Amino acid sequence: MPTYTITELAKEFDITPRAIRFYEDQGLLSPKREGSGGRNRVYAARERTRLKLTLRGKRLGLTLSEIKNLVDMYESPKDTEAQLKRFLGVLTQHREKLERQREDLEVTLEEIAAHEAECLRLLNTDLPQKAPAKRTSRTTAARKSA
Repeated sequence: MPTYTITELAKEFDITPRAIRFYEDQGLLSPKREGSGGRNRVYAARERTRLKLTLRGKRLGLTLSEIKNLVDMYESPKDTEAQLKRFLGVLTQHREKLERQREDLEVTLEEIAAHEAECLRLLNTDLPQKAPAKRTSRTTAARKSA
């Protein structure tokens, strides 16, 4: 069974050893300790997989507690249907949150463009005006619902 050092994992996943130690502190990883006083961390394939899942969750924008709950569920393969439903629920909630944030950003960008246009009008300058932002169907829909 292969084992890995903290340096090997850090290099493989392009993160710092400090980040790996942080994930340990959060209970996401629990390597074995070897050497004098348990100074050297030794990561089994299980810990490598948990780190990979943790980093995937971070890329998706999940919180560490959400990641820990999901990763811990996969430790007991008793009921994968329940695990998949839970994961699907977390993803659905996260998608909804990101969609709301995107709509808020689009509205804010439109407001900024309107303020810029008004400032330029008031200044009555010959500066070239920035073309209005291209409106997407989402932007138009967001404006109609506002």
